[in-house]
Amino acid sequence: MPHLDHTAFVNACRDERGVGHHTLRAYAQDLRTFARFTKDHQLTDPLSKDDILAYHRHLRDELDAKPATIERRLVTLKAYFAWRADRNGALPSPFADVRISVRIPRRLPRPIDRDTLKAVLHSDIGPTKAKPANHTFAADQEITILMIKLLIVTGLRISELTNLKIRDVSADTTQIIVRGKGNKERIVFVPNEELQDAFRRYCIDRARHGSLTSPLFLNAVGRRLRSQTFRKRLRVLSNRLGILPHLTPHRFRHSAATLLVEEGIDIRMVQALLGHANLRTTEIYVRVSNTALRRALERANVLNALVE
Repeated sequence: MPHLDHTAFVNACRDERGVGHHTLRAYAQDLRTFARFTKDHQLTDPLSKDDILAYHRHLRDELDAKPATIERRLVTLKAYFAWRADRNGALPSPFADVRISVRIPRRLPRPIDRDTLKAVLHSDIGPTKAKPANHTFAADQEITILMIKLLIVTGLRISELTNLKIRDVSADTTQIIVRGKGNKERIVFVPNEELQDAFRRYCIDRARHGSLTSPLFLNAVGRRLRSQTFRKRLRVLSNRLGILPHLTPHRFRHSAATLLVEEGIDIRMVQALLGHANLRTTEIYVRVSNTALRRALERANVLNALVE
């Protein structure tokens, strides 16, 4: 069985390429899946093109993995073997002559419709019947709404929002320095004056009780608010308002992009805001935004132009 040095590869991706925690965890999982395959099939180095093709069939036919999962596992494996070959020329990559095409169905993003967004933003943030009326709970709900508003206007990933530190927000709270995928920095803006005021009050309060390197958003026990905790808060809010499918942080990100496209913001500006490396990733929001198309057609009103 070939020796797969998971830890060294994952560490190299973290230290040399600045790969994020969730991606590193996925890499490790992908390599463990392949390691089980090589053990079960008694494969040994050097691995061949046929071994890789057999693994592809195993993922597709035996594990019944989704196309996106298959593609990710193969991409991870190809990157691993390229890294290994670079360290040890005696172990060439078995992907050298492999050409595998995985068809991935293109799924349109599912933004939250405007009526639902309005219901969320105008919801009563006080305690539910299941919760005692107390300041801490009400404060948590108020911060949840603040974070939702920030997600809507900035399009941040939830991990980017929950990883913010006090120092990342400008003094006037109109700009935020964000560290995205690959530890790349970008600046996002908070354009709404009412939101700026609420955000400023919150940041001033946080600065009184923490250092510049302290987390911006805290949980109920004063530690950094984790992404999963925020997702649970959204599920509670969804249940209270009867929203199905339930709210998720990434649906707010989809909504942010879609709303900007509908308002006529240039697609490259939306790309910069979202931190997409490839414009093709952002262009999907042009296709999903039927509202923008309807508004453009109404403005054009070609039939009236012909009959006038």
